[in-house]
Amino acid sequence: MRTITLPDDARALALRQEGLLSSRQCDDLGLRRDTRSRLVADGRWARVTRGVYDVSPVSPTTPDGRRRRAAWLAMLAYGPDAAVAVGASALALHGVRGLPATIRPEAALPEGSARRARDGARARCFDPVATVPVGDRRIAGLADALVRTLPELPRRNGLAVVDDVLHRRLLEPDEVASLLGRMGRRRGVQRVRTWWPYVDGRAESPFESFARLECIDEGLAPDELQLEIRPPDDAGVVRGDLAWRLRGGRWLVVELDGEEFHTSPDAVLADRTRQNRIASVGWVDLLRFAWPDLGTLRIPNHVRRALTR
Repeated sequence: MRTITLPDDARALALRQEGLLSSRQCDDLGLRRDTRSRLVADGRWARVTRGVYDVSPVSPTTPDGRRRRAAWLAMLAYGPDAAVAVGASALALHGVRGLPATIRPEAALPEGSARRARDGARARCFDPVATVPVGDRRIAGLADALVRTLPELPRRNGLAVVDDVLHRRLLEPDEVASLLGRMGRRRGVQRVRTWWPYVDGRAESPFESFARLECIDEGLAPDELQLEIRPPDDAGVVRGDLAWRLRGGRWLVVELDGEEFHTSPDAVLADRTRQNRIASVGWVDLLRFAWPDLGTLRIPNHVRRALTR
């Protein structure tokens, strides 16, 4: 049997689309229906939904990659080239951090027509939105995507998303401040109002936003984020993630190690080095936590004990 080799341009396109190709793209690349059927039958490809194929031998291994894949699935499923990624799918392609680990593929069509949801993907009926290009496709602009998505997100993810947008200046502060008003009376906006006062662009990661919200919910809002500390080694300032004032000019500092997926050895070493420098300061009490500590109340419980000790 003749071996079927994926053309280089098909590989490149699939790489940009997180391993996915549409039937129309395959036709344009010379991969006809009979060829696709053989590749699926051989187990080299998988049909994700009608008209969309997974052509990559390795699926995305990080949450970011899986979220981007969901966005591409929505656009390709409702294509061929007019579907616009919206909602959380658009935020994933904008590179916004703090989204749930799994998002639903969502796209909208220019004519606003409804399509039946299939295989987990859905077509949304949105008013016209500003769009920006991603490759040869278009996705909802960041501000429009936030207005439509934040009311639907769990509160900790909503807070982390807005913190990230502010921290990395993906939008200007006045644009972020206008988002709540633009949401109007959308379903879920009252939930947004409950966490909106806690938005803080000093948070450097979703982990920090999640941990801070857990502490706030337990009545333990930190006094400072990114507390500046100058260790005695004269190697410059280091910052503590979350900090609370103690008696006598001391501080309790919480350091948060890693993220939602495996952190590189270099990042682990950098965290350890920074935390050792913090610990060398005589006026800091240091607590360290890792991603699995979230959701267990371990972080606020340890903070409470340290503050009352």
